[in-house]
Amino acid sequence: MSVDPLTLAVTHGALHQIADEMDLHLIRAAISPIISETHDCAHGIYDARNGETIAQGSYGLPMFLANMQYTVQNLLETVHEEGGFKEGDIWILNDPYISGSHLQDVTLVSPYFVDGELYALLANTGHWMDIGGSVAGGWAPQAQEIHEEGIIIPPVRLYEGGKRVEGLVKMFLANVRLPEQISGDLAAMTNVFDVGRRGLDKLIDRYGVGTVRACIDEMMSRSESQMRSHIEQIPDGTYTFEDHFDNDGIVDEPLKVALALTIDGSDMRFDFTDTAPAATGPLNMAETTTRSLCFVALKHLFPDVPVNGGTFRPTDFNVPKGCILAAQYPSPVCGYTDVINRVIDVVFGALAQVIPERTPAAPYGTTGVTTISGRREDGRYFVAVYPYPGGYGGSAVSDGLVNGTLPSSLAGFMSVEMSEHRYPIRFEHLGIREDSSGAGEHRGGCGTAFAITTLAECSVSVLGDRVDYAPFGVNGGESARTNSVSFNTEGEAWTPPMRSKIEKVPMKPGDTVHLASPGGGGFGSPGQRSLDAVELDLNRGLISRETAESVYGASVEHAESVNEHTRYRLVRMVGD
Repeated sequence: MSVDPLTLAVTHGALHQIADEMDLHLIRAAISPIISETHDCAHGIYDARNGETIAQGSYGLPMFLANMQYTVQNLLETVHEEGGFKEGDIWILNDPYISGSHLQDVTLVSPYFVDGELYALLANTGHWMDIGGSVAGGWAPQAQEIHEEGIIIPPVRLYEGGKRVEGLVKMFLANVRLPEQISGDLAAMTNVFDVGRRGLDKLIDRYGVGTVRACIDEMMSRSESQMRSHIEQIPDGTYTFEDHFDNDGIVDEPLKVALALTIDGSDMRFDFTDTAPAATGPLNMAETTTRSLCFVALKHLFPDVPVNGGTFRPTDFNVPKGCILAAQYPSPVCGYTDVINRVIDVVFGALAQVIPERTPAAPYGTTGVTTISGRREDGRYFVAVYPYPGGYGGSAVSDGLVNGTLPSSLAGFMSVEMSEHRYPIRFEHLGIREDSSGAGEHRGGCGTAFAITTLAECSVSVLGDRVDYAPFGVNGGESARTNSVSFNTEGEAWTPPMRSKIEKVPMKPGDTVHLASPGGGGFGSPGQRSLDAVELDLNRGLISRETAESVYGASVEHAESVNEHTRYRLVRMVGD
C-alpha cells in the first residue's frame, strides 16, 4: 500500500510527538530528581511484529536509542512462552543481561490493541534512585557480582488484565531504601501508557489501521536507505582504534576496548574481538547496550537520520561473549555508565581516520557518578546522585561544547539550589575548569570543577574513569586534561587508591569531596588556532596565560582598559 507524502509526514510527526509527550509526562510526574531533574528515562513505540523501533522520544537519554528496541525484542520470546500479550498487561524487568544498562534502569512494556488485534507495543525506561544492593543508589565501585548491586527483576507481569500485582510491588518496595520515591515513580511510569494509547487512538481514527501501518513501513525503509547512503560515502576498508579504562575498581590494571570497524559498500560492521575479557569489578556492559552506543555515535555523525528500526539495519556486530562489552551472569554491571562512553570514543577514533570532516575528537568520557547517601533525623534514607558534566571534543567546524552532558546519556546535573534544599550538603564551588580542554585549531570544551561539603554524617561513593587515559585529540589536536577526585576528611587531604573509584567513604559534617571532570580533545594543530580565538578563551577564563603563551605561542599583555570582559590582549603570535 502506497502513501502520499503529506500523510507520511503528518504520521511521522504524530508518532514522534506521542513519544515526546510520554517523555514529558514522566519527567513532570516523577518524584525522583534523577528523572525529573536529569531526565534519566526514555519512551518509545515499537512494532509488535518484530519489536523494531517505530518512534522514540527526544527528551530522554540517547543511550536508550537502540537499547529499548533490543529489550522489547528479547521480551517477545518470554511473553510468547507465557501466552502472549493480553489487554491490560504491563510487563516489567530490569535484568541487565536482557535489557542492557544496569539494575537501576527499570523497563515497562505494554501492548496496544486495535479491534482486539495486537498492533504495537509501548515501552518506557525509568531510573530508580535505589534498587537495594550494597551501596545506596546502586553504583558499587567494588562490586564483584550482580547480586551486590541490587535486586534483579526478570520479565514478569506487573499488571494482569488491568489489575496491578500488589504482591510484586510490595516486594520491590521492601528491598529499596526509598520506597516512597520508587512507588511514586512506578505510578508515573505506568500512567504514561495512557498518554501513548490516547495519541495512537487519535492517529488511527484519523487515517485508519492500514494507512498508519503503511506509513510505519515506509518510514523504516527510508531511514535504512538514508543511513546506507551515508555509509556508502565512507571509503571501503577496515579502520581500527583502541582506548582503555584505568582499572575496574578492584584490579588496578588497564582494560582495553578495541574496535575494528569495516565499511563494505552500504554495510558497516563493528568488531570488538580484541577487547578485554570480563572485568572483576563493575566495568562490564551487556552486548545490547554496546550496540546501542555504536548507534549513538553514528547519530552524532549523521544527525539527519530519523531514529527507528530501519536506521539500525545496515549494521552488523561481533562482540565476543564474556568480554567487558558483552557481560554474562553474574558479572557486575553498575559501572556500565563509564563503559558506554568508551564505546563512543572508539567509534569516533576509528572514523576520524577516514571522515575527519564529520568526526570530532573524544569527549570527556566519564560519567563520574558521585553518590551521597545517609539517614535523616527521622530515620528515612536520602540518596543524592551527581553525574559529571564535562567537555566535548573539537571538530572540523567548531570548538567543543563547554560543560556539556555526556553524549551517551545527556543526564543533567541536579541544580545546586534543589540539592542544598533536599539534602544535607553544601556546594563550595561549581565552575568551569580552566585549562581542562585539549588544545587545537578547534579546542575541546572545558570540564567542570566542584566541591561538596557534607553537613551531616554521610556515605560517599564515586565511580568514574579517565585519570590515566586522557580524552584524545584528532588531526593533530592535543589530549584533554584528565579526571580528578580527592577528599578532605577530618582535616586530611587524600586521593582514592583507584584514583576515581571508591566506595562508601564515611563523611562527617565539614568533610569535603572535590571533583573535576576532563575536557574534550582538540581538533587540528594548536598552531593553527586564530589569535582572536586564543584571546577570547583567555579572557573568558577557559585557558590560563601560561597555556596561551606556551601551547598556542601567543604574546600576552594586560589590556590598557581593564573591564569585566577584557583583562588580557594578545598583541601577536610568537614568531610573527
